[in-house]
Amino acid sequence: MKKIICYGDSNTFGYNPKDGSRFDENIRWTSVLQKNLGTNYKVINEGVCDRTGFVYNPKGVIFSVPKHFPDFVSKSDNIDLLILWIGTNDLQFQYDISFSAIENGLENLIKLAETKAKKIIIIPPVMLNEKVLEGYFKFQFDKTSIIKSQKAEKIYIKLANDYHCEIFNINKFTNPSDLDGLHYDENSHKIIANRLTVYIKNNNTIC
Repeated sequence: MKKIICYGDSNTFGYNPKDGSRFDENIRWTSVLQKNLGTNYKVINEGVCDRTGFVYNPKGVIFSVPKHFPDFVSKSDNIDLLILWIGTNDLQFQYDISFSAIENGLENLIKLAETKAKKIIIIPPVMLNEKVLEGYFKFQFDKTSIIKSQKAEKIYIKLANDYHCEIFNINKFTNPSDLDGLHYDENSHKIIANRLTVYIKNNNTIC
């Protein structure tokens, strides 16, 4: 059985932008991916809401990838595929993150992941839109966050190429919900899962 770990934040966890609940297993992209791939695969959801990828989150270790990921990786065995979708929460204005910090942080995560994962898929941060300035998370994101989300994509693509990782750019085929400009709705979760299923199979990501 092939093991796939989906390591990320609220969009991996399955946050519902409509009411803040968690989408059930019939909707979450990780669960739909499991159903699509079948019993020869085990898809593990390691998503945590408000998790940051490159800066320390005052909520604690599990919310801070630089603190949590090294220990998580060291205790993980036989990772056939790691899907890494992290970095959106770092764009909150309170962190004032630089592009160099994003690049250095992602590079460190890739190097750690390579020690245990046979294959790595990197997903760039959510391409934020103006709705994030009107919704529930307007106290965390501003116009600078939107600009950074648009430019960060190039960093992810560059590092994926440098380290021979796969790049799966969700921003190319779906957008976050207009309810908060940050999280994906039910239909987008299905699109993500179905597209990712095809990507994994067609690119022989897991042999």
